[in-house]
Amino acid sequence: MERLKIYIISDSLGETGETVLKAAMAQFKTDNYEINRYSHITNMKKLENIMKKVILEENVLVLYTLVNKELVSFIDDCSRTFQIATIDLLSPLINALSEKLDNKPLRKSGTIRRLDEAYFSRVAAIEFAVKYDDGKDPRGFLEADVVLLGVSRTSKTPLSMYLANKNIKAANLPLVNEIKPPKEIYEIPKKKIIGLTNSPEKLNEIREVRLKSLGLKENSSYASFSRILEELEYADKIMRKIGCPIIDVSNKAIEETAEIVVSLLNKNGITFQ
Repeated sequence: MERLKIYIISDSLGETGETVLKAAMAQFKTDNYEINRYSHITNMKKLENIMKKVILEENVLVLYTLVNKELVSFIDDCSRTFQIATIDLLSPLINALSEKLDNKPLRKSGTIRRLDEAYFSRVAAIEFAVKYDDGKDPRGFLEADVVLLGVSRTSKTPLSMYLANKNIKAANLPLVNEIKPPKEIYEIPKKKIIGLTNSPEKLNEIREVRLKSLGLKENSSYASFSRILEELEYADKIMRKIGCPIIDVSNKAIEETAEIVVSLLNKNGITFQ
């Protein structure tokens, strides 16, 4: 039998068509076929050129995932006129969903790809936040969309993760009196740096709860007012030297602080998808 030539035509990457094809082919013990995949077919000229090749084939099957009605109609016409075997993988499902949902389809190509890109972008941002949390590797500051500075318990990590879910690559650095900030913090534009602060009373309360949860003594210097005031003074000095905006998070939810961060970044010309 002559080798089967399978054409996959898509207005996106064609991955959907090829996945469906391979799932079906797994039911057959044969390799007597070849796959020709055509991606980003969004206009009639491109489609006509492909169908000219298809018409000349003897043993051919055309699978297509197109949302443009004009392109779909053209393939249907070719199928009837030249007796070509074609399978529309999307239209029947789209039409059925449209009827059941009582809603008109968008008919926009590449929608799945855009959703996938957004998903993987968010995953990458989350991985970035984890990798460069707590100043683990200052080199990450150079790649970050935003760098958050602040003393311990100013919500740097949860805020970084929340921003990551908005596709924003956030790194953070704890400011500790005894440790000099890494040089990278002075090498990035100050418009990408945002300081976080908290009231001494709130920090004292949060730190005492933290110590208790760890089974440590509550009278540790970590939670003492004198230590907290020293840390806040040191952090304020660093932030003002950099010239970055400072957000008081003492009475703010993470979501509220995140909105302020995004607003500040947008104001400085930093936008996100």
